[in-house]
Amino acid sequence: MSREHLAQRPVVLFACLVVLGLGAGCHQTQSSRPLIGITSDYVPAKDKEPAKTSVPFSYVQAVTDNGGVPVILPTIDSEETMNWYLQRLDGLVLIGGDDIPPQVYGEQPHETVEPLTPQRYEFERKLIARWLAGGKPVLGVCLGMQFTNVVSGGTMIQDIPSEIGKTVDHRKYHRVRIEPGSLLAGLLGGTEASVLSNHHQAVDGLGKNLRVIARSDDGVAEAMERVDGGFGLFVQWHPEAMTDRAHRDAIYGALVRACSASKRAR
Repeated sequence: MSREHLAQRPVVLFACLVVLGLGAGCHQTQSSRPLIGITSDYVPAKDKEPAKTSVPFSYVQAVTDNGGVPVILPTIDSEETMNWYLQRLDGLVLIGGDDIPPQVYGEQPHETVEPLTPQRYEFERKLIARWLAGGKPVLGVCLGMQFTNVVSGGTMIQDIPSEIGKTVDHRKYHRVRIEPGSLLAGLLGGTEASVLSNHHQAVDGLGKNLRVIARSDDGVAEAMERVDGGFGLFVQWHPEAMTDRAHRDAIYGALVRACSASKRAR
């Protein structure tokens, strides 16, 4: 899927939950700002280095700049911790990363597959399933889009270059065409956008309660949205890493607004 981390500076944490501070551009009070969980990558212990939790800082910045309070979610195997996430968080960002093990959607792995660590896979699989069932707002980025599709019963194109071709380079800026009338078209103010991606896999068979709302010129699915109510937007690119701040803020701002509305309604 994504060899994600796009030369971004990571936030590295050790076995703890960190709630980051307020952004200078926010006009909300701290108590009214929605808590937005951000999933993380698990880096196993190696030699004398302890295991780590890592998140590119651009996700944190995008949430903060748009009025949310980011909460990094380590891959803790704890029912109590999982329940805290589900009950207390107002929204969720599913970040990029390595590949979903193809065996879970009934296929043998392509030679290019670099699977997620078992710890991250098992944690995030449970989190996504339970989060979707709860109906709170969610934004999936790159792997986050793909993981949501697989958890929802969908399948994957394991390697775009060998299965689809190389007419579009999915590891740099390229064009996507957006479905008219979709949530994404409304947010971006049009049906075409130039986006920054870094992936070699893509959604194939579509999961339950999802629809494709954007494709690249080679037909690859580039964005999805939920069709069963609630805010659920999933993009194959990295808006948080783009130089176009208006594009970034249109997407992350929509998530924060949805979280605020959902929080007020509860």
